[in-house]
Amino acid sequence: MTPADLLTQADRLLNTVIPGTQGCWPRACAWLIRLALEETLDQYWANVLPEAASCPMRAQLLLLPAYADIGTAQRAREAWTGLARAAHHHAYDLAPTAAELRTWHSLVSQLTIELT
Repeated sequence: MTPADLLTQADRLLNTVIPGTQGCWPRACAWLIRLALEETLDQYWANVLPEAASCPMRAQLLLLPAYADIGTAQRAREAWTGLARAAHHHAYDLAPTAAELRTWHSLVSQLTIELT
């Protein structure tokens, strides 16, 4: 799936009540948005520095300011860190709110434009 496809499905989870997804839709949405960001970065590195694509995501995010606008790199790091934290379930953590998910969705949508 392309980043646009992933973001479309995340948007669907945010805007539509889908039977059987109660309780799990926020984390599923976070995973979709995170995957869209990771796919965007994979495509970016394939064009700019193919060797970076094989690095762990944290390393890719550390490299990004050297190859992209510093603001873009900072927003990508903040989005990925927040989404990574939100996507992992811990018994003591609350799921991300719809407002947080919408913010990340908008941010990643903008990053897909900036990094292509």
